[in-house]
Amino acid sequence: MRRLLFSLWYWLPGKRRWDTGVTGTNAVYLALHGWSAVGVDFAGRAIAKARRRARDVGVSCTFLVGDVTRLEVAGPFDLALDLGCLHSIAISGRTGYASGLARVVRSGGTYLLYAFAPGGPAFGLTVEDVRATFTDAFDLVGVEEGKGRPSAWYTLVRR
Repeated sequence: MRRLLFSLWYWLPGKRRWDTGVTGTNAVYLALHGWSAVGVDFAGRAIAKARRRARDVGVSCTFLVGDVTRLEVAGPFDLALDLGCLHSIAISGRTGYASGLARVVRSGGTYLLYAFAPGGPAFGLTVEDVRATFTDAFDLVGVEEGKGRPSAWYTLVRR
């Protein structure tokens, strides 16, 4: 994952990145390469771990305890990353998640989503679910099947 992020974004220092369902690993990595990173998770323990990770490495990242289905953070962000958050949100919360993301990701910004398929350890998402959830503001421009378990990487661009 780090190589993918770096190969896509290393030449854009000073850009802002949004992260949902935070461990801090990717936020810290990108902060080391000139990105400003903001992450949100509902679990205070995850946020504490992410803050510790950033402090230990000596980078500045913002980590907030919050509900990603009701985003209360100011954009715009150039990149949003979700490695396993949306597929755990009940269908009733996905509209709030998508509208909040549309509000904070700038036009032309990228949203990278990793999600399990239905029947796995979470609610799961299909390609059709992703299209339907983000149809109002994002174009789905890439889908790559995951390895090792039923999952996929989705690349969406904000209109």
